[in-house]
Amino acid sequence: MSDEFLLSLRHSLHHLYDVARTLSWLHFLPLTLLSVVIFLLPGCGDNHGNTTDPVRTVRYVVVGSAQTLPALERTGEIHAHDETILSFRTGGRIVTRSVDIGDRVNAGQLLATLENTTSQNQLDGAQADYEGAKAAAQVAALNLNRMQKLMPTGAIARTQLDTARADWLVARARLKNSESALRNARENLGWTRLIAPQSGMIIEVSASAGQVVSGGQSVLTLATGEARDVVFDIAKPDAIPPQEQAGLRVSLLSDPSVQASAALRDISPQADPQTRTWRVRATLQNPPLAMALGASVTVTLPATGPHGYALPASALSRVGDKPAVYVINPQSQAQLRVVVPAYYTATSVIISGGLEPGDRVITAGVSKLRSGEPVIAGECES
Repeated sequence: MSDEFLLSLRHSLHHLYDVARTLSWLHFLPLTLLSVVIFLLPGCGDNHGNTTDPVRTVRYVVVGSAQTLPALERTGEIHAHDETILSFRTGGRIVTRSVDIGDRVNAGQLLATLENTTSQNQLDGAQADYEGAKAAAQVAALNLNRMQKLMPTGAIARTQLDTARADWLVARARLKNSESALRNARENLGWTRLIAPQSGMIIEVSASAGQVVSGGQSVLTLATGEARDVVFDIAKPDAIPPQEQAGLRVSLLSDPSVQASAALRDISPQADPQTRTWRVRATLQNPPLAMALGASVTVTLPATGPHGYALPASALSRVGDKPAVYVINPQSQAQLRVVVPAYYTATSVIISGGLEPGDRVITAGVSKLRSGEPVIAGECES
């Protein structure tokens, strides 16, 4: 109902009220009551905008005393200590591949071949060119020798000897060039054959017969030697303290009673762009036979810090790009506080900084809260 309409209605009622005073007021009693209601309507509408939202009741957990962070566990896989990626030095279509995963091979063994028609034709052409250059060089050498014998007798001119010597030099240069081309053609043909550089086991196959590959593209991976590594990923490059790098505990995932120790070998210098984790390799020391290549294992890492607090994962929020939680302050307000997570589990987050014992951390509905919003402390989770 607009203000202009109410004002017009009030003026009309005033006029009717003046008329009613000249008549019996009982006839206009209903009209009088209606005017009172109309005068009260604007007041009701004005008060409607001043209503406030009810204070939210929140669930929370009280931060207890700091506890030693538990050891971290990461799932890894057993790899060969020495792995060699085998590839062709030239591109082409794979014709044969004579080995598969798990096969043991010997040094010098033929593993795969490329289609070699073009390379063979190049070799044949280079061979023919070499034979022609060789014959031409022999003829030029004989001619030069003959001219050198005739020159003292005066049977030929000096220019004829010079021409014979120049022809011989040209023929010799052509022969050397043909020899180089022949060696290159033989080498190119050899590049169509993938040979095992040393004895070992095939642990990965990346291409099959009929597939077209480029030069340098991985075809097979060869594991050499008997040493084995465990490979796993970590969230931070400093997750392994220096004093613990020589004695990581490794257990078989399918049978935790099968254990071995491992010494840190290396940590990748940069994080994986997809997972944002760092790849770690550690060398197993006297590994049991059950920890074969490809076996899944559990690597136990020591804690990276002395203390921490466990909170439900639902309590975590953010301030910009930093993790944060809502804490109920003494004024019963939800205060957003930046925290430092140590690591995460499936249902909880371990906080290593930003909280103190006794803090009341809100654990539910944090996405709907605003920093500084009044709240009522409801159910306390244990």
